[in-house]
Amino acid sequence: QVQLVESGGGLVQAGDSLRLSCAFSGRTFSSYVMAWFRQVPGKEREFVIVINRSGDTTNAADSVKGRFTVARDNAKDTVYLQMNSLKPEDTAVYSCAAALNLAGAFWSSEAYRYWGQGTQVTVSS
Repeated sequence: QVQLVESGGGLVQAGDSLRLSCAFSGRTFSSYVMAWFRQVPGKEREFVIVINRSGDTTNAADSVKGRFTVARDNAKDTVYLQMNSLKPEDTAVYSCAAALNLAGAFWSSEAYRYWGQGTQVTVSS
């Protein structure tokens, strides 16, 4: 069974940077498409960014394009979310997700079977 564990969240100020990590276990990491989503209480889960199995292709939501990047280390079974120039509106619980085969569009949460528990990111103004 795939397990995902996020880490690296916290409280930062606007303009700061933060790097989240997601540790993958239970299956062959390099076989999975990985993505990050975020959610604010009372709102739907929002797609942030996705990375393909080899790590050479990524797609980011317009809201984070140019500020957030994603990378993976297939030797360490870990995916990273680098967040720069953080804004208060980036405040959310960030979760990583994994799919062996996408069950839909990569920006849809329904495409991913496995989820981490999430890590809180709070950006103060």
